[in-house]
Parts: sequence; C-alpha cells; structure tokens
Amino acid sequence: METAELTFTSTRMPKLIGGAPCLDFANTADWHASENPLERLTTYTGLVYWSWHAGILSPVTAQRLLAKAAKRPREAEAALDRAVRLRDALYRIFRALAHEEGVDEEELSVLNAVLGEAMARLRVVRQGDEFTWEWEGMEGSHEAMLWPLARSAAELLTSEDHHRLGQCADERGCGWLFLDMSKNHSRRWCDMEDCGNRAKAMRHYRRERGIPLG
Repeated sequence: METAELTFTSTRMPKLIGGAPCLDFANTADWHASENPLERLTTYTGLVYWSWHAGILSPVTAQRLLAKAAKRPREAEAALDRAVRLRDALYRIFRALAHEEGVDEEELSVLNAVLGEAMARLRVVRQGDEFTWEWEGMEGSHEAMLWPLARSAAELLTSEDHHRLGQCADERGCGWLFLDMSKNHSRRWCDMEDCGNRAKAMRHYRRERGIPLG
C-alpha cells in the first residue's frame, strides 16, 4: 500500500479544537447533544484516517493497520465497535463534568478496560541521550489508536484541567466538548467562526423581530 492512498482532504475530518486528544475523539460525532447525532466513525478505515489526522498514528502505522484490516475485516469491525463504545463513554463522562453532574461508574469501567490494556503496552525507551514513552506493538493491534486516547482521557481526568471542561452552547445541539482555558472560564462555543457566529446571527435575528432571547 502506497503512502498516497492515505491522502485525504483535512476539511472532511472533524476540527481538532477540543484541547486534548480524548476530547477531539469525543467530538467525532456531529450534533452530539441533539436528538439525531451524526456518526463520523462509520468504517474502520475512517477510524484509522481520523487517528492519523489527529496525530495518534504515524503514516506507517496507519498503512499497516489498514493492510491488516483488509486481511481480517471481522477483527477490524470489532475494533471499530469498541472504539465507538469508548468514544461514547468519554463523551458522557466529559459532558457530565462540563455540566457539574455525576459521572456514571459504568462509563468509567469502559475507559478503565481500555486503559488497563493500554498501560500494559507502554514502555520507556532511550532515544539518544534522552528517554521517552513508546507504545509496544501498535502495528499489530487493530485497537492500537485507542491506547493513547485512553491515556489522554485518564491524564485529563486526574488533572486540574478537568474543571475547565466546557460544551458548545449552540442551540441546535452541536455538543462538542473543549477545554475552556479563558481567564474567566467564559468560552461558550466550540468554534467562534462556526457555532459562535451562527449564535450571534440568531440573536440578531431575534432582536430585529422582537423575539425573546431566552
């Protein structure tokens, strides 16, 4: 498989605006807070492409996982199912924290199951005079992209930054999650150029017509 086969248009991928890989992963369903979320992770290939887009997988690892998936499609499909379960659990965990609600233990169990497998794969390796973390066997597992995502989620949950979680206030139900690093924790939109401008336009429309802003 040639590298060119992995070329894609980045605009077709969800924007990486969450502030942490686990939040960007949670945002891989559009309109998540609406009654009809739009699923973006519909194929294993799409999961690999997104993981490359997000910097979770290197091009070489992505190529090899796609080649492996072509030979073992059932295992790849099972990995996709698990990825979506993890994504949905992370979304519910972080959404609850963003709204200062309780976190369901079952959602944490989903995360911890992947996290336990992930940490068993983590190694300290030497790179010249320095040491760094490395994942062992990423090219051999269809679920390799889930390991760094589970670690990212665990690091966010155990840091003070989990108090800065926010969710897009778009009235149509965008639902995207983000780290609110503004000084007064005043960020309301996932993206000012997108949901923020749409909300401003809607407020203007209501003011012009005397409709209560709510």
